[in-house]
Amino acid sequence: MLVRSFHFAVGVTATGLAIAGAVLPLLPTVPFLLIAAWAFARSSPRLEAWLLDHARFGPLIADWRRNGAIARSAKRISAIAMVATVAVGAAAGLSTLVLLVQIAVLAAVSLFIWTRPEPDSDRPPSEVRR
Repeated sequence: MLVRSFHFAVGVTATGLAIAGAVLPLLPTVPFLLIAAWAFARSSPRLEAWLLDHARFGPLIADWRRNGAIARSAKRISAIAMVATVAVGAAAGLSTLVLLVQIAVLAAVSLFIWTRPEPDSDRPPSEVRR
């Protein structure tokens, strides 16, 4: 019961952060959705189903669960957000060291994202559970 409650709390928190990330440009959405889906799979099948059946977010979760895939459009959006993050930092006058750390971290993240496979478009998200 305690473990299930913990997973539920993680799922709710991650969902809240994902919702915030959908409207805040520098906060990621999908990683929090993946965490929420993982946590709800262990605590609330109803909320897991809600995430998987969501029109916008369900396919992203299903693609990741199916084979670690990220859609090309999501890759492009993430790349744009990363470049914008560095540009905003430079415009805000961040130190060169901070900008270099940002660039190094975001380059590593970008490498990870762009080396993920792209999803198969022939299977609907509803086929993918756990």
